[in-house]
Amino acid sequence: VQLVESGGGLVQPGGSLRLSCAASGFTFSSSAMSWYRQAPGKERELVATVSVAGSSIYYADSVKGRFTISRDNAKNTVYLQMNSLKPEDTAVYYCHAYINWSDYWGQGTQVTVSS
Repeated sequence: VQLVESGGGLVQPGGSLRLSCAASGFTFSSSAMSWYRQAPGKERELVATVSVAGSSIYYADSVKGRFTISRDNAKNTVYLQMNSLKPEDTAVYYCHAYINWSDYWGQGTQVTVSS
């Protein structure tokens, strides 16, 4: 199983970023996918989850209305569109899959929101 995130960077408050997670080594179309984040000194928290077919989506209250999770099963990729970014969104963002009773994580991508 391999999960490779990309798309992080430095952005000003109010700006946007789109994260991507390229998946391989498992049946992507059969797995729900999630994005988590971890800010310095804080626990890792769930940001968003998308179901297998993309019909069921969960968002943390802190990102509702600003972030959009989506997936392309043909490309084995899950995305996180982040709009209206705030300094408190600064964190390392991780792609996650739960496969055969095991957790799999990407290496993470840093998102920094600062003026």
